[in-house]
Amino acid sequence: MSYYKNVNGKNLDGHLLDMADKAVEGEGDGRISRKDAESLIAAVVDGGAYTDIEKATMEHIRDNYKWTESANEWFRSQIASRAAKK
Repeated sequence: MSYYKNVNGKNLDGHLLDMADKAVEGEGDGRISRKDAESLIAAVVDGGAYTDIEKATMEHIRDNYKWTESANEWFRSQIASRAAKK
């Protein structure tokens, strides 16, 4: 697997995209759950910085994948709290 995936002319984080794809396939209702959101945020912050590539990737995932309401609210609050700390 390549680190980056090109989507609509943008390099995005391949690992995060793979995580989102796996989250919506198979069991469940095809939405990113709170548990999936927790896994995504862990992958985003694992390097200690929220990079521009990760930001663009998460924007793509938020715009193009269905989320449960609780996952959406939780993820947004986590990103906002991390941004406020900077």
